[in-house]
Amino acid sequence: MGEKAQSSYGVWPVVKPFVNGGASGMLATCVIQPIDMIKVRIQLGQGSAASITREMLKNEGFGAFYKGLSAGLLRQATYTTARLGSFRILTNKAIEANDGKPLPLYQKALCGLTAGAIGATVGSPADLALIRMQADATLPAAQRRHYTNAFHALTRITADEGFFALWKGAGPTVVRAMALNMGMLASYDQSVEFCKDQLGFGEGATVLGASAVSGFFAAACSLPFDYVKTQIQKMQPDAQGKYPYTGSLDCVMKTLKAGGPFKFYTGFPVYCVRIAPHVMMTWLFLNHIQKLEKKAGF
Repeated sequence: MGEKAQSSYGVWPVVKPFVNGGASGMLATCVIQPIDMIKVRIQLGQGSAASITREMLKNEGFGAFYKGLSAGLLRQATYTTARLGSFRILTNKAIEANDGKPLPLYQKALCGLTAGAIGATVGSPADLALIRMQADATLPAAQRRHYTNAFHALTRITADEGFFALWKGAGPTVVRAMALNMGMLASYDQSVEFCKDQLGFGEGATVLGASAVSGFFAAACSLPFDYVKTQIQKMQPDAQGKYPYTGSLDCVMKTLKAGGPFKFYTGFPVYCVRIAPHVMMTWLFLNHIQKLEKKAGF
């Protein structure tokens, strides 16, 4: 009894949401990585999902779908650890301030926005390495960087472009993460309450249904920001050393002028197929991890 009481005041209850969040995100990434690779190449203008898949299998082999996995795992170990952990800490504090009552949707959304900003700031270097590694094979041979893994990419970027280049595109990355996590985190908690209290679902159906709703809203809210972020992070200077965009706003304006608002939703079906299952599996893995911990007495 004394050990259980003591554990509730130790270090583990504080770090537990962060450890669980990072582990669930990394497991989900191992499954989703091939779809993420196809999504990035669609946004880089390499063709449709079917044609990209055929060309990659023909020219690069199956292993090409997992290029950048080390950066993806590093991103989850930083970004998802920070965002899911901080979201749970923030919501718990807010519930305490609300006398234990469920939070209204707008407060959950604010917690999601804040958690997204924290996670994206921590995970931005790994996100940049992931984009660079995935885009490298699409560049002309003379411009390829030939990164071997995430840490090699981070080291090369620091050596060639400076330490703060690791946060190149951090502005759109943070904004995109705020939009994604507002949609993902707030809608999940709200859906769990609705499925349990209004629909009377059991635990399994509640987690599955809430995960699906969470995945849809995460994708719908974040794709325009993801498009801008990808364009900024992968841009190369021309022969005169001039970049195609001076910043996020310039990218938005030029994209609107060239293709209209729907240009930001380029690759939406694949993006939705990639984001929604990743979100769903993150929640499912997280729920399973929590069950195992509860069973083990942690």
